[in-house]
Amino acid sequence: MKKYILDLTVRAVERISEKHVLIRLTDNKPLPDMLPGQFVEVRVDGSTTTFLRRPISINFVDRQQNELWLMVAMVGDGTRRLGELKVDDVLNCVLPLGNGFSWQCGRTALHKALLVGGGVGVAPLLYLGAQMKEQGLEPTFLLGARTAHDLLMLDEFKKYGRVCVTTEDGSEGEKGFVTQHSLLHQERFDMIYTCGPTPMMKAVARYAREKDIECEASLENLMACGLGACLCCVEKTTEGNLCVCKDGPVFNIKNLLWQN
Repeated sequence: MKKYILDLTVRAVERISEKHVLIRLTDNKPLPDMLPGQFVEVRVDGSTTTFLRRPISINFVDRQQNELWLMVAMVGDGTRRLGELKVDDVLNCVLPLGNGFSWQCGRTALHKALLVGGGVGVAPLLYLGAQMKEQGLEPTFLLGARTAHDLLMLDEFKKYGRVCVTTEDGSEGEKGFVTQHSLLHQERFDMIYTCGPTPMMKAVARYAREKDIECEASLENLMACGLGACLCCVEKTTEGNLCVCKDGPVFNIKNLLWQN
């Protein structure tokens, strides 16, 4: 897909948790085509400590409002600066980057899709679920967090499918990790998509292999350039060392050399 460098205007910055904000961006012309699972590299202006762009998953694209949504976890100087953006500020973005989920590629027989996310890793699953819903497929979301306060955008997810929840302390949904949810023992899915902390995704991958279910994972390796030039996001795969930013971030788990 063609890549763009755009100065996008901040339409809103919403605090969705203690450490997360939702940034809604727009432009004076229609936004480019973007696929679920792709990401953008944003420039952090006004910071004396942040020199590289920050990779942010595409959370949602609202075509009616001509908006791009970015969910940002404020964990360092750069992302905290992004959380301080104001309405009408300008954010320079390179987009769309990477390869997205392959749910439309020859999957005419896809009937039951499970989308598993944890922490800020739930971000790309919203746009994926919305695109599925638009095509007549209602996905099931399985979302995990440490506590109820850490669950993100549940009301938005509920617009596009069934939402199941786990929390480590049991404050909402079932207590435990996503791979311990009773749903996984009660229903059969024919495709799983996952994004979140690596240990969580590895556990989901093990479950998918045990049940012989196709599974794709969106990796969150450290990325700097977003174009495959700096080699800091390399992942070992069955096809050799690949750059997550250029060859991913979405991979079929069969191609990943993850340990059991």
